[in-house]
Amino acid sequence: MSLSRPNGDRPLRLGYWLSSEEHPPDELVRLAVRAEEVGFATAMISDHFHPWISEQGHSPFVWSVLGGIAGATERLQVGTGVTAPIIRIHPVVIAHAAATVARMMPGRFFLGVGTGERLNEHVTGARWPRVGVRREMLEEAVGIIRRLFEGGNVNHEGTHYTVENAQLFTVPDEPPPIYLAAGGRLSAELAGRIGDGLIATSPAAEQVEAFDSSGGAGKPRLGKIGVCLADDEATARATLMRVWPNGPLEGSLLTELARPRDFEQAAKLVREDDVAGSILCDPDPEAHLAAIDEFAAAGFDTVYIHQIGHDQERLFSFYGEEILPRMGTR
Repeated sequence: MSLSRPNGDRPLRLGYWLSSEEHPPDELVRLAVRAEEVGFATAMISDHFHPWISEQGHSPFVWSVLGGIAGATERLQVGTGVTAPIIRIHPVVIAHAAATVARMMPGRFFLGVGTGERLNEHVTGARWPRVGVRREMLEEAVGIIRRLFEGGNVNHEGTHYTVENAQLFTVPDEPPPIYLAAGGRLSAELAGRIGDGLIATSPAAEQVEAFDSSGGAGKPRLGKIGVCLADDEATARATLMRVWPNGPLEGSLLTELARPRDFEQAAKLVREDDVAGSILCDPDPEAHLAAIDEFAAAGFDTVYIHQIGHDQERLFSFYGEEILPRMGTR
């Protein structure tokens, strides 16, 4: 099959998803190196305080991991997917961390941000606001971060944040782009208005339209596909039920539950067919190309592949041999 032309006729890129919930920090660095070796152009790393469920087993501090990746890779672009600079970590601190990583990876780092989940943000004991307030907080936070990236002295007294005489002395030559995650129309509009690009987990037409109509036309669009490659489909399904039963959960379940065990309780209502329906288990290369093409047809120019489970080498072999060469990226 031939892939649809992506947004603005830019060549479609494939990225690798670094799942912080499933791998320890040293392994994440090794996986980034392997992704670069195999031919992935970019990687995105999740930024969580907790995993979704305890079985996933990990959730290292992403900014330390990014330092390791910066030193171990040479070409791979890497971004956060996504950081919530609103409660757990003040936007001044996020700006400091992101500027440092961008300086260590010139032209290779982007800051992906979003409104976050209670799972990660409640840990400091701060109130968990409703989603409309979180969008307001994110917009104010992005404004602060952009001003700090400029390197001057910043003072700010806003609705949600105060900044007093903050200045970043280590800044990159060019500020990293800031991409916003969107799960609905209002967040897509915000991404189009204040972001340098869009991050989405589905090629939903209404999100793309909202993004474009709010100023996002021509800006990068980043998508994500979950897959589980295994010896056979039955093994893949069993892996998903054990490691990623949170996959089919949507809406307020994702943003309002506070603990991994809350997600574990919610996942008891999930059937195997539900999980397999939300994650690609088919080992046929055509099925993977078709899933990628859905994003390309919607105008996305980068698609990140998340292989669920510990067998990451299977993904590297499969994509290195079957997918990347057919896309002309290797």
